Amino acid sequence: MLDSKLADTVGGRTAKALEKAFGMQTVADLLAHYPRRMAERGELTELSSLRVDDDVTVVADVRTTAVKGPPANPRLEVVVGDGPDKLHLVFFGRRSTWRKNELQPGARGLFSGKVGVFNGTRQLVHPEYVLLRGDSLDETAADVYAGRLIPIYPATQSVRTWVISNAVQQALQVLDPVPDPLDAEVRARRGLLSLDAALRAMHEPDDREQWAAARRRLAWDEAMGVQLALAQRRWLAGANPAVPRRRRRGGLLDAFDAALPFTLTAGQREVGDLVADELGRDHPMHRLLQGEVGSGKTVVALRAMLQTVDGGGQAALLAPTEVLAGQHARTLDTLLGPLARGGELGGSETATRVALLTGSLPAAARKRALLDAAGGAAGIVVGTHALIQQHVSFADLGLVVVDEQHRFGVEQRDALRGKATTPPHVLVMTATPIPRTVAMTVFGDLETSTLSELPAGRAPIATSVVPAAEKPGWLDRTWQRIREEVAAGRQAYVVCPRIGEGGDLADFDAELADYDDGEGVGDRQRRPPLAVKEVLPMLSEGPLAGLRLAPLHGRLTPEDKDRTMVDFAAGRIDVLVATTVIEVGVDVPNATVMAVLDADRFGISQLHQLRGRVGRGGHPGLCLLVTDVVGDASARERLDAVAATTDGFELARLDVQQRREGDVLGAAQSGRRRQLRLLSLLRDEDLITAARAEASDIVAADPTLAEHPLLAAQVAALVNDDQAEYLEKA
Repeated sequence: MLDSKLADTVGGRTAKALEKAFGMQTVADLLAHYPRRMAERGELTELSSLRVDDDVTVVADVRTTAVKGPPANPRLEVVVGDGPDKLHLVFFGRRSTWRKNELQPGARGLFSGKVGVFNGTRQLVHPEYVLLRGDSLDETAADVYAGRLIPIYPATQSVRTWVISNAVQQALQVLDPVPDPLDAEVRARRGLLSLDAALRAMHEPDDREQWAAARRRLAWDEAMGVQLALAQRRWLAGANPAVPRRRRRGGLLDAFDAALPFTLTAGQREVGDLVADELGRDHPMHRLLQGEVGSGKTVVALRAMLQTVDGGGQAALLAPTEVLAGQHARTLDTLLGPLARGGELGGSETATRVALLTGSLPAAARKRALLDAAGGAAGIVVGTHALIQQHVSFADLGLVVVDEQHRFGVEQRDALRGKATTPPHVLVMTATPIPRTVAMTVFGDLETSTLSELPAGRAPIATSVVPAAEKPGWLDRTWQRIREEVAAGRQAYVVCPRIGEGGDLADFDAELADYDDGEGVGDRQRRPPLAVKEVLPMLSEGPLAGLRLAPLHGRLTPEDKDRTMVDFAAGRIDVLVATTVIEVGVDVPNATVMAVLDADRFGISQLHQLRGRVGRGGHPGLCLLVTDVVGDASARERLDAVAATTDGFELARLDVQQRREGDVLGAAQSGRRRQLRLLSLLRDEDLITAARAEASDIVAADPTLAEHPLLAAQVAALVNDDQAEYLEKA
């Protein structure tokens, strides 16, 4: 049985080791520890792909064996290879020299250990191993692999892959046929193995085709579990009514549309009509608005907020930074004009107010904003995390708009939703989805709209990589281009990863790229990321001398930040030397060029957002990604890819490929921790779509899965209560 204790199946000693290493307690836990890959006796591991500090298991041939060092303290050095590359194995002490007799040139084996480096050469010190031909350290293990594919499991120093393989073999030998939660009709329609056949073939396939079929069925079960949970949550959401916020003839929205100085794009009209329809329904809208940088998402959101106010409610706009919140408040105020002067002289009869609420507001302004929100005088409240504080209340919160939603945790967004007496409508916006966002979208938790058409007059943005280490002259040309743009009456940004004068996380205004590039042997120690406080004097005294430069970063006071942004927008500053505080929302149409220093330190979505700050007027934009990373590094490949396209969806897919989609059942944003072991956003997109269709049909007919107890158990095993709540909130 799958729920049998491991100790009863594989013995107490092995069970204890597996529990300590992997938390396994039952046979089901063991069989869910899937092989990372399948090797063959005739197949060698690509040794060039090994990364320092990784715990690895490789298949390689012994090339040379030699005993070195003094007789009192000898060491055995073995060189193994895969053809073009080699790996050194080192065994210290007289008790290790006997291994020379079995590690003879030509022998092939599995070698496990932690990759280290000595004198620039990769090595494993005291690795464990099993030979696949010739005499074997563990003949039983060698027999296990005879004549079939060799499973290579995620392993540790204390529990090697062959130990896991042996335990799995014991478990499968005594395992009763596994009941299948999926009925035969669905399996036949979708071309899926039975669960019993899939579990066995996952660990002991006859060939790679059978292993692929097993992976597909088990990935289906993961997709199905998530989709059933989401379908149940959608069903529950439909049962919880929201207050309809219907468009009112002659209201704020009509007045705003009549006064618009520009024509909405076809996409803005189409998405606006869809959002308007959903706001008028009696269950909550939950929509993701995906739009390229500068595609006009703010206007779509504002029209939704005005419709909500017309419907008797309030709208809250949650922004990730004070700079962006202030920018949004000013933009909305400008767009609305007299319509934002409710209760003021010169205000329209139908006017409302726009309130700004941030943590650093002066006491008087903060008190006024809190009163306007609580009393309902402010139909639109813009703010940062300050909006979710306990003492902030609303008269009737009807719509929550989250800008650049990847910058917030689910709990923060839910705290704002919780300030409504009935579930509010929710609109989240992003210009470049990041891994978990993309995953949740494809998994179907959010309804998605896309703005792909740029407003009339928006100039294109050209992006180039500046390899400063390889071609120093290109860096000189970067500063020349900035001087040329300023001379033509335009402005520029220089972006740095760090503020300066600090060595901890407080020295950064945003999390930098967390890609594991793993350059391997010979990596040089990189200098600290460039900082605003270092770069600003270097530029003002050097290549940009004579221009008007100013800093902008998170350590400035709110008053200084606002003053700097106002001066930059007014043209009183030529070059803004900033951190990622300008990443989203900053709108200065006269800025046409941006140099991102140490661009390889930033994530793909950050770079895409940053370059969206230029080219927002009638002049073409130029983004220069400056890096000293060599041309063949993974980080350089990312920069080249960003330079090659401005398509946000394509960049999102690239981000997923490099970082992996985040855990849709938890808060691991960067994708480093995953509960879904096999399901891949990119590879299994069609499978996820099919599972969604099946899950929707099942839940429509049986919302509580009372008639599908095995499926209910599968959902419960994959999605616990906290994770189900997370899915609902997200």
